[in-house]
Amino acid sequence: MATLTYVYADSTAVLGPLATYAEPHCYDLCEQHAGSLTVPRGWEVLRLAMPSQPPQPGPDDLLALADAVREAASRPTSSVTPQGQRTAHSTIEAPAGAEGTRRGHLRILREPS
Repeated sequence: MATLTYVYADSTAVLGPLATYAEPHCYDLCEQHAGSLTVPRGWEVLRLAMPSQPPQPGPDDLLALADAVREAASRPTSSVTPQGQRTAHSTIEAPAGAEGTRRGHLRILREPS
């Protein structure tokens, strides 16, 4: 996979490693399309060195994801009763003594005490 970036002012297309954030005029391409890229006549293609393996998430990325999931799970949500009244409730409640709880395809693990 690669990210294609157009630099219109220089008539240049830059093909390099996947971008970590979205920018205007950037497009992620699969290997096949990155390998067969063509540009308009008069344009130049700069192919940056590609890593042999995609970067793996680091411990900080995984902790940030886990914190975001915990925060979202602890936020109360509101729902409307058949009588039209709003009620607030927690979206996930772990039963006492359970190691983890399943909700759909997610598994909630309790922190060790």
